[in-house]
Amino acid sequence: MDIASLIGILLGVGMFCFGVISNAGPAGMKAMWDFASFIITVGGSVSGTIGSNKLPDYINGMKAMGLFFKAPVYDSGEVIRLIIELSNTARKEGLLALEEAANNIEDEFLKKGVMLVVDGTDPELVRGIMETDLSCIESRHKKAIGVWEKWAELGPAWGMIGTLIGLILMLGDLQDMATIGPNMAVALVTTLYGSLIANWLCNPTASKLKVNNDMEMMVKEITVEGILSIQAGENPRVIEEKLKSFLAPSARETAAEGGDE
Repeated sequence: MDIASLIGILLGVGMFCFGVISNAGPAGMKAMWDFASFIITVGGSVSGTIGSNKLPDYINGMKAMGLFFKAPVYDSGEVIRLIIELSNTARKEGLLALEEAANNIEDEFLKKGVMLVVDGTDPELVRGIMETDLSCIESRHKKAIGVWEKWAELGPAWGMIGTLIGLILMLGDLQDMATIGPNMAVALVTTLYGSLIANWLCNPTASKLKVNNDMEMMVKEITVEGILSIQAGENPRVIEEKLKSFLAPSARETAAEGGDE
């Protein structure tokens, strides 16, 4: 569980409820709900988001909501340690010895790179294959992120559409002046829903997915450089220092502690 995501969502709910209740009491929460406004804003923005994407991309984007609450499993330090172990094996026993070591690797991207090296693939081709794989992964991630960004864009727009609908209907019947205030409040609820969709749900989700994507891409870039360094026969200590350069200075101390020379 990603605690930051959970805290952000719950804190947003808490601040909203506090703002309403502190000004209008518990009864004020009732004024925040209008079914027609909800349908216009949520239904309209969702329909626009679906129309802006291929259906499979939209479905995958919605599934990515699970990643918003899931703690990322990308451990750059562990990847560096594993690569150093592989480099020591290759240095002592040769590249072919990596085939047996690859059987214990759970990371499919790293395992793929190791097997390419074992098969004697040209280094430039290894880089090309792995970077193409990396590029395709990032492209899929960007499609999922784009779904949430589009919903964040359309939410306030459909909120405004709902408000305009309410104002048109209200101005079309001004016979009872006492209803103007309540009708105006209902009309503005759609704008509220649109803002909540964008700023409480969609933008935070898109931002967290971007953070997770950047973390995964960094780990995979470390993997590519590590695999190519092993293939080039570089010293494990040199490989370690090269891969640590991807990390923030504060994280380098906890990363792999040198390989055998």
